[in-house]
Amino acid sequence: MNNRVNEIRKVIKALRVSMLEAEAIMRDQITRDQDCTFVAEELLKMRTVMAGLVREKEALGDPAPILVHVTSRPAPKPLFVRPVKRHPVPAQSIG
Repeated sequence: MNNRVNEIRKVIKALRVSMLEAEAIMRDQITRDQDCTFVAEELLKMRTVMAGLVREKEALGDPAPILVHVTSRPAPKPLFVRPVKRHPVPAQSIG
């Protein structure tokens, strides 16, 4: 039983990291006004799997929460940055 609990805990940790990555992708898609339906559906599937794993873990007698420490990464830089529009200034005559 203890091995099964450890297996479930490892799967839950990996699933949580995947969920955080999916959420970040979804937020990025929303920011860019893109369709995020596929990622949202996958996230809901991950949540369903997570709920089942948590129920199984608790049924095996392990009520302790699982903490996941994810280091925050800086936001990725955009691949393309639009150049700033510059307006030419007429040359001043000397003299």
